[in-house]
Amino acid sequence: MLNIDPVLYIGISQSFFAGLLISTRKPITIANRLLAAWLFMIGIELIFALINSTVIEMYSFPFITFTYGPLLYLYVRFMTDPSRKFNWLALIHFVPFIAFFTISVIFRSEPLVRDLRSFFKPDRFFSLRIIYSASFFLSITIYSALTFYEIVRHQKNLKNLVSYTSGKITLNWLKIISISFYTAYFVLFVLGGLSIIGNFIPFDPYFVIFGSIALFSFAYSFYGIKQPVIFGEAVKPDSNDRKETEKYLKSGLKEYQAERILQRLISYVESRKPYLDRDLTIHDLSKMTGIQRHYITQVLNEKFKRNFFTFINEYRVKEVIERLADQKYNNYTILAIAFDAGFNSKTTFNSIFKSQTGLTPSEYREKISTVTTKDVQSERDAQ
Repeated sequence: MLNIDPVLYIGISQSFFAGLLISTRKPITIANRLLAAWLFMIGIELIFALINSTVIEMYSFPFITFTYGPLLYLYVRFMTDPSRKFNWLALIHFVPFIAFFTISVIFRSEPLVRDLRSFFKPDRFFSLRIIYSASFFLSITIYSALTFYEIVRHQKNLKNLVSYTSGKITLNWLKIISISFYTAYFVLFVLGGLSIIGNFIPFDPYFVIFGSIALFSFAYSFYGIKQPVIFGEAVKPDSNDRKETEKYLKSGLKEYQAERILQRLISYVESRKPYLDRDLTIHDLSKMTGIQRHYITQVLNEKFKRNFFTFINEYRVKEVIERLADQKYNNYTILAIAFDAGFNSKTTFNSIFKSQTGLTPSEYREKISTVTTKDVQSERDAQ
């Protein structure tokens, strides 16, 4: 059997140190406290595992894992909406944890799942083992799905708020790690299943469990410490924005008012070119034009069939096209022109440019270069 103690010591040190850093960083937010709690729970589970392997059997089966899904899900919810108030009803997510913690303490001395090969043993704890395993799998699956859904919804909503992409606001890092986290536990279930039906694996699945937990603790710590308050930095929402949005949805704009706002918006963007600002948000444009933020969103969605992200980046593409056709930009790289036109990401620029023109930026430049050369040649032939 492999010695997992070094892994446990590393994981304990890492999770508690990172938890302290995140819980005390400014500004203090509910999201950061939830992430810190997640790391502290990892540290506690690793401590228990260390005591179990070296001192005394403390519990019949792991129960702290039932906090991972709820804490991660709540972290995403509060990270994507810092204005959200904590509701004590959120504690209902931790009922399975409390239930299995109680059961584990009551039956601490009973050999419930110490040996996976006796999992299907027809004793008085057979039903409990089945319920525990099913609950464990459902907890990880359901909360991973909910977390993924919240991140995807957040990313979709961002397109109505900002004109750029950034890993700090899209939470792509969290989506990738969350998928990896679920994948690791799914592999754990497969390995556990193989151990139950026979001796098909040459190592103890528990080594994989705690090795994975220590690894994910490091990943969440690394990105969590770097993660800023999303809306606090990127969007700066008005305090009354939610109330105004609700009021707008109830009353609505009249047709002529919506058209007037749209024309005013287009006129301002075409004349002042605010899209040249790489970090332009809908809040910035609202301040510049004097048009309320939710009016901009509604008018663009309903009248222009665009979200804010697409609306602004279409103008950036037009700006790039104009500059590519201008000879004074011949010595500029395409990427330099794109960044000067307001794009902040090469990947985003290439994707949006091709969706608008049907060509990659390089293909487009080559095309207009060929056309220009032919026009010059035609003029010479005519002379």
